[in-house]
Amino acid sequence: MELGLGAKDAAFRDEVRRFLDEKLTPELRETGKLMTSVYADYETTMTWHKALYEKGWVAPAWPVEHGGCDWSVVQHYIFSSELAAAGAPSLSPMGLGMCGPVLIGYGTPEQKAHYLPRILNGEDFWCQGYSEPGSGSDLASLQMSAVEDGDDFICNGQKIWTTHANYANRIFNLVRTSKEDIPQRGITFILIDMDTPGVKVEPLIMLSGEHIQNQIFFTDVRVPKKNVVGKVGDGWTVAKYLMQFERGGHAYAPGLHNRLARIRRMAENERGGDGTRLIDDTGFAAKLAAASVEITALEYTEHRIMSALSHGQAPGAESSLLKTRGTEVSQRLTELALEAVAHYALPFQPHATRPGGPVPGVPKPTGNEKPVGPEHSWPVTPKYLNDRAGSIYAGTNEIQRNIMAKAVLGL
Repeated sequence: MELGLGAKDAAFRDEVRRFLDEKLTPELRETGKLMTSVYADYETTMTWHKALYEKGWVAPAWPVEHGGCDWSVVQHYIFSSELAAAGAPSLSPMGLGMCGPVLIGYGTPEQKAHYLPRILNGEDFWCQGYSEPGSGSDLASLQMSAVEDGDDFICNGQKIWTTHANYANRIFNLVRTSKEDIPQRGITFILIDMDTPGVKVEPLIMLSGEHIQNQIFFTDVRVPKKNVVGKVGDGWTVAKYLMQFERGGHAYAPGLHNRLARIRRMAENERGGDGTRLIDDTGFAAKLAAASVEITALEYTEHRIMSALSHGQAPGAESSLLKTRGTEVSQRLTELALEAVAHYALPFQPHATRPGGPVPGVPKPTGNEKPVGPEHSWPVTPKYLNDRAGSIYAGTNEIQRNIMAKAVLGL
């Protein structure tokens, strides 16, 4: 596999860099640097979404006829790498990376015509209704019901751990339309307007203090049957299709390399009581080297998958592999960052960071309080606490290992 860039790809990389130099404002860069979640706050997300939409790059992986970019697989990887290197804030994946691809794959012509342009321009902001109390990793045990009533379904139940539901105006939901001997059957994928009567959103506060997650209660919510994506009772097929995008829909390595470089700089600047630099501690330097090896291994796996995709092959179980290793290495980096900032990890000062949502109960600073510690230390602890969920969301890593054992090893 040729890893060097040809002239066309190098020119594309330069175009991306010029765009980022122009459109990544100091405020956007500051948010990217001080983010404590995998998600930027809603206002920042929509500002960056608008800039990418105006360029035509907000959903590059979509088919061209639906607003995507006619890029090669290598160009997609270049784009991800340059975003990470520039410190661009992330976009919400719920519409662009999940619901959109599902509609393209399973939606009716009417659904595509209505929803896809609204996802692209940011008019619709989506959240995901999958997990329920008692139905997370065992998602097929979900109980939220949808009972037929003429041209509608009447939905009752609860969803939990729903990211940014407090901002979303739409939700894609898995509901149970019938009870079958096999739990994966009788599940339906349906789209619901969040302002429909009977929908109630309540906050769930993260360990980091941020309001990013929510629980949603549905009480006699009337949803038109035309909002079903795919066939009634065959939502499990649609959900599995979506999971391929959620678990393996982006490149991990570029962002991980960038974060490791920041930790290395922290270690070069931090000094112990005896005046020695942390980077000169052989034990810590060995941990950095081990993390670098893990990221490089993940990167070459991504390159291998990228090569397969360029030849028309599907990723398959590799999406589970990337999700597992990507989230576990990410968690390892948060631990190294904690070690690097030492006692500066202790102050709780969300006003100095860029949380993924509001931090209830924390008063706004008066303007006289200077954050404690060097700037690079401010987001470290919230990022550590927030990233604990990485090995749980999108299907726990234990579930991913079961998938890999079955699909790859035949166990």
